[in-house]
Amino acid sequence: MQVETILAFGGHSEAAIQFYTEALGAEVIVMMRWKDSPDPALRAVSSDPDKIMHASFRIGNTTLMASDGVETLSQPDFKGFTLNLEARDDAEAEQFFSALSNGGKVQMPLAKAFWTSLSGMVVDRFGLSWMVNVASPTA
Repeated sequence: MQVETILAFGGHSEAAIQFYTEALGAEVIVMMRWKDSPDPALRAVSSDPDKIMHASFRIGNTTLMASDGVETLSQPDFKGFTLNLEARDDAEAEQFFSALSNGGKVQMPLAKAFWTSLSGMVVDRFGLSWMVNVASPTA
């Protein structure tokens, strides 16, 4: 069994994935628009055929999926979870945190914590909550 995460970006999936590609080095695995569906019934579901029906992208070893869904909302509403991003070292943590903060809102500034050399929390410009930690704590 496998549990996978599907993120609904309210009509902004393509922009979000492009942001994660630039900010975190995400790799796009697949991106299918509603108009490209092999099922004619599905092509008619979305009011905007250029929106993303299904996308899959990888950040590090983690695969995430995204969709604009059937309804296009002005702002997605991500509540009750945070994605944890483990950086290899302080410099990478600072790079990721800075990139995710661009257009977003810092919840907890990147700082030393008892479990790691750097940890911080940010909500990115798409409303997704992230915790950035250095994977290997320093004493």
